[in-house]
This record gives sequence, C-alpha cells and structure tokens, in this order.
Amino acid sequence: MNKNNMICDLETGVCGVSSEAEMEMIDFIQSKKSIDVYYVTDPICSHCWALEPVLRRFVEQYSHYFHFHTVMGGLLEKWGGGPVDPANGISGPADVAGHWREVGEYSRMPIDGSLMIDNPVQSSYPPSRVFKVIQKNHHDEMAYEYLRRAREALFAFNQNISDPSIMIKIANKLGLDGEAIVKEAEQPIGQELLNEDFSLARSLGVRGFPTIIMINEENKGVKIVGGRPLENYAEGLKQVLNKENLQPKQQPSLSILLDKEKLLFSKEIEVMYDVEKSEIPSFVEKELPSGSFEAKELLGETYLVKK
Repeated sequence: MNKNNMICDLETGVCGVSSEAEMEMIDFIQSKKSIDVYYVTDPICSHCWALEPVLRRFVEQYSHYFHFHTVMGGLLEKWGGGPVDPANGISGPADVAGHWREVGEYSRMPIDGSLMIDNPVQSSYPPSRVFKVIQKNHHDEMAYEYLRRAREALFAFNQNISDPSIMIKIANKLGLDGEAIVKEAEQPIGQELLNEDFSLARSLGVRGFPTIIMINEENKGVKIVGGRPLENYAEGLKQVLNKENLQPKQQPSLSILLDKEKLLFSKEIEVMYDVEKSEIPSFVEKELPSGSFEAKELLGETYLVKK
C-alpha cells in the first residue's frame, strides 16, 4: 500500500486509507450462517471417498452460508453370519474388494481394496471412535483431517484403519498423541460419543451413506443421499435458504489448497478448478512453484504430495 495513504486524518477520524467514504452499504451475508449442514458418513464408506472432490469444493465455496457438521453413521459394527449389504452382494469382507475397486475406477478416486481379502477391516467403529475423541479434545477441523488421512490410508494405501497401531500412526502424523487418543477411544466414553452421533443420524432419518442434510432456522430442510454433482448441493442450499442466487467464494489457489490438504488426487484438482484430466500437467506447472510438490501415480491416477 502507498505509504501516503497511511495517515490519521483529524477530520475523518480515520487511521488508514484516507479516501474511504463516510458511509457505505456492505453486504454482511457471509457473517450470518443460518443453515446447518450435516454430513453423515463412515470411515470405510467407499462412496464417501468418491464424494471427496465435490464435497471439498462445496464446502470451500459455500461454507459462508452454513455450519458444517460431520456425523459418524456406523456402517459396520462387525461381520456376522448374514449379508451386510445385500444390494451389492456383500456378505463378508472378501466381497468388499471388488465393489471398492469398481467405485474407485468409476469415481477415479483410487481404491486398492485387496486389504479386505488379506487383512480385512473388522469394524468401522474403532476409527469412528477415534474421530469422536479427537473432535471432543481438539476441534472439528482436526477430526475431519483425521478422517481424511484415515481414508487415504485405507482406500489408496491399503492399510487397516481399525488396527490400533495404524490409528496411532495417523494421529501422530497430525501432531497429536495417538496412543493417548486411541486409548481413550477404547474406553466407554468412546462408544458413548459415537452413540450420540448414531442417535443424531437416526433423528435425521439417515439410512445410507453418504447423506447430506441441510436444515434452516425453520427446521425445514433438504436431504441428498449418495454422491451427487456439485450443482445438486448448491441447488439444495438455494432451497433451504430460499434464495434464487448464491454467491460462491473464489476457490483457493492450488498452492494454498495443497498446503492445507497435503495430498490431492488428480480428480480432486479437476473438480475444484474445472480442469480436464489432460490439462492437469500444464495447470499444475503453472500454479505450483517448482520443487514444492512431488507428483506420484497410484492405480493409474496421478496425485500430488506437498514437500
């Protein structure tokens, strides 16, 4: 800023830019969040992993309109003798591998899936309880980051996120005391916190994941089940706000986004910036400083890691 503007003007009573108008109308819509958005999910939900690119953009561009709440839904307590997901032909963990690979190939959010044959996740409750303990002891953003890292570990890198050692490792990488968090999650409080989310999910009428529910101050809302395009969520927000037009925020730069997320798959970049897959190399070269990232490949998909 030009230093000549940085003055304290006796007539206007302004310390700063002296050319400011005495009075102006300002739109403070971003300061009033009248909508609650509930994202009901589970750490081992493959369709939730597939939704990541769209959900991230929705939150980045529209969160000034709403409070965002992540709710654990309890997808798998344990494997039993009967079908767990008859619609997808899933009776046991081995049946999951093929289904996950299909979801990964269709969504282009890579899923290995062979873990469910070799070293299957026996329950989604342990990582869900860790999420709740982090949420209680720290804050929503840290818990959500744990959920993201857990999904990367499970789907992309084939790690059993119900294994205490894996959960501890993920939490430690966030700068937390993973051992203490996992120990607390194994105490009765862990399940008590999780049961609160289960009750909330039931009260919202959730029966599958992912489900996003938007509720306004009049307790009227919209429920969107399954992974949908960005336009669906924006339209739902319009309905609950009773607005014809929304004012999305500008997407963060790729440099800022990668600083925050640490790892991004090509599909996530494509969705966030409306870039074609073939344009990703030139887009990344233009947007990111040389040497600030490493490009890798997994299951035919490129991903970027922050150095």
